[in-house]
Amino acid sequence: MSPGNRESGIGNGQDSSTSASLASSPTPSTFAIPATRGVRIALCAGEASGDGLGAGLIAALRARFPNAEFAGIGGDAMRAAGCDTWFDANELAVMGLAEVLRHLPRLLRLRKAFRQRVLDWKPDVYIGIDAPDFNLGVERWLKERGVRTVHYVSPSVWAWREKRAEKIGHSADRVLCLFPMEPPIYARHAVDARFVGHPMADEIPMEPDRASARAALGLSPDAPTLAVLPGSRLGEIGRLAPAFFEAARRVAAQVPGLQIVIPAANAACREALKAQIATHGVDSTWHLLDGRARDAMIASDAVLLASGTATLEAMLCKRPMVVGYRIAPLTYRIVKGLGLLKVERYALPNVLAGEDIAPELMQDDCTPEQLSSAVLRWFREPEAVAALQPTYRRLHGQLRQDASASAAAAVAELVLPSSAGAT
Repeated sequence: MSPGNRESGIGNGQDSSTSASLASSPTPSTFAIPATRGVRIALCAGEASGDGLGAGLIAALRARFPNAEFAGIGGDAMRAAGCDTWFDANELAVMGLAEVLRHLPRLLRLRKAFRQRVLDWKPDVYIGIDAPDFNLGVERWLKERGVRTVHYVSPSVWAWREKRAEKIGHSADRVLCLFPMEPPIYARHAVDARFVGHPMADEIPMEPDRASARAALGLSPDAPTLAVLPGSRLGEIGRLAPAFFEAARRVAAQVPGLQIVIPAANAACREALKAQIATHGVDSTWHLLDGRARDAMIASDAVLLASGTATLEAMLCKRPMVVGYRIAPLTYRIVKGLGLLKVERYALPNVLAGEDIAPELMQDDCTPEQLSSAVLRWFREPEAVAALQPTYRRLHGQLRQDASASAAAAVAELVLPSSAGAT
């Protein structure tokens, strides 16, 4: 594995706080690797972010195992990397308790068919990438039948229901964590967890080029620019876009010449965003983009966005942000009523920094008035923007660990424990 978090002192997720594991050595597999074939690696990724992680991991694993076979659930990126996708990742793109309940019968049928197909294929390891509601059940079922299992991307045990860490250990022989605060939590529950860093931190330069991004998007090089990202799912757009776009309209009224860029994750999102934009006094300074969210962030002076992984991307792009979010009312009532949420901060930059470096406006606070007021501060107080940069760079450095290679090394230890570390 690559060196661990140098600044925080975390080495490979395996320092004294993370050395505990489920067992002193990898769980033996029922299936020996036949000499007549290469290593078989089954993977399952949900949504675009998991698909990208899977593609990077496949490339790093292929460097170690040139004749490896990859199959499972993934999207375009994993297919391009050489994965035989039996089902598409979009079939798992469901979030929120209310949403999952609505899709539960279909997901249960899919999981049953998929796990049996994986078992029949006799993989040397199964890697569940994110999608814990789906993957952890598959992992546990396969692990009970002798298949080594890895869970890549820890659920947010730092945010709510820490005791899930122990249950995750019953499903996964090893957990690969993107953030340095996660392995110590697993260690408290005797679960083998490794901090591998975040691939996004490897991809994004430490000093993103705003001028080049604006030129690539056809934007004015000098005009103030706001990126607005109300989510990558239709449900998010329905809940957030009205407030986000009204807030953007208010900011435009206060910032002369403001140009607004709005990336659409896919064609369906573009149509939903287009319909919402039409109701908010749009003019030629509003630019609806096909994808290119990262370019939009880099090109911007400030970002208004939904809570989620995009907040980490905005931080790595070194842009000040305002984070807003609303979940389905039923989901919110369940989470609050049961006291499941244990954190004061939601946005990843704030969690990583241990302080509020980005305003968070959640649920009833996610209003056009409060959103626009928070965004305007970033345009009016350049000294506040400058003060963020050292923290952004420090956090970026902590997460930049050659994540795909580090994750591949951790997987290789389970696939061929006798030759761990070989390339």
